[in-house]
Amino acid sequence: MPISLVTGGAGFIGSHLADELIARGDEVIVLDDLSGGLQENVPLEALFIHGSVTDQVLIEQLFESNKIDYVYHLAAYAAEGLSHFIKRYNYRNNLIGSVNLINESVKHNIKCFVFTSSIAVYGNQKSPMIEGMIPQPEDPYGIAKYAVEQELKVSKKMFGLDYVIFRPHNVYGERQNITDPYRNVIGIFMNQLMFGKPLSIFGDGSQTRAFSYIDDIVPLIAESVTKKESYGEVFNVGADDAIAVKDLAEQVMKAMKMSCPIQFHESRNEVQHAFASHAKIKKHFGEIENTSLEVGLEKMSRWAKLVSHQPTRKFESLELTKNLPPFWK
Repeated sequence: MPISLVTGGAGFIGSHLADELIARGDEVIVLDDLSGGLQENVPLEALFIHGSVTDQVLIEQLFESNKIDYVYHLAAYAAEGLSHFIKRYNYRNNLIGSVNLINESVKHNIKCFVFTSSIAVYGNQKSPMIEGMIPQPEDPYGIAKYAVEQELKVSKKMFGLDYVIFRPHNVYGERQNITDPYRNVIGIFMNQLMFGKPLSIFGDGSQTRAFSYIDDIVPLIAESVTKKESYGEVFNVGADDAIAVKDLAEQVMKAMKMSCPIQFHESRNEVQHAFASHAKIKKHFGEIENTSLEVGLEKMSRWAKLVSHQPTRKFESLELTKNLPPFWK
């Protein structure tokens, strides 16, 4: 029975991945600091360790105490826009924490390191974005993710560390943190609706994204370690069809069977159009599930109405406030 470490396994994607790996027969260890996830999301069959990837001593002890075969590294604070204003926090959690894991993976000869990067590495390049593009990230979050990708490549060359990199985009679904006002626009909209607040959109809402349902993503990440031909590769993963944010707001209201006015705020510094080609992952993994936005939103809305309602929580430790969008102040 392989032993798999899932970092961020109390969070959204990570907890679904832990479920999937257990269903496939893995022994799963979940590491999470609960800064964005919930312990109740962790499967009962998993060994839960409360801690951070930034704790070097803890990471060393974790690898010493367990014969880990695979690392699935999902722990991150994935707020692209906010990352400009929390640079130290971003790089400590998203880059240095990743290096701690890579170091121990090399020392202990793990079989494969699976890393969830982000479409943010492409920056403001023409969509659909393809893996052959030279990344040009435009925010610290994307910079950190790309740095980890590069670190994995040099670690393979220097130490023989096998890896697979996924670049997911705008994943949504059950267990998503809907109290974070800086990321996950679908969750933000649903939270605002349940509190009777206007739906907040930066700019005119014409920016486009492709929204990816969680159950379409997780099986591919879990399966990747069994496909040796995927080792050393980078894959875009997610939905094919893009939608404007203003149209998304209408779709969310329809799914929630609730209505609120839309409030347009001053534009922020963000990529206008971001969606990706998935030809490469389909070539390696075959045809993948592509849940329609209507169906995915309906499933998420049923879950959202059942969870305890909590207002959004502001980030308390901003490092910079210059040019901070007024809505976030």
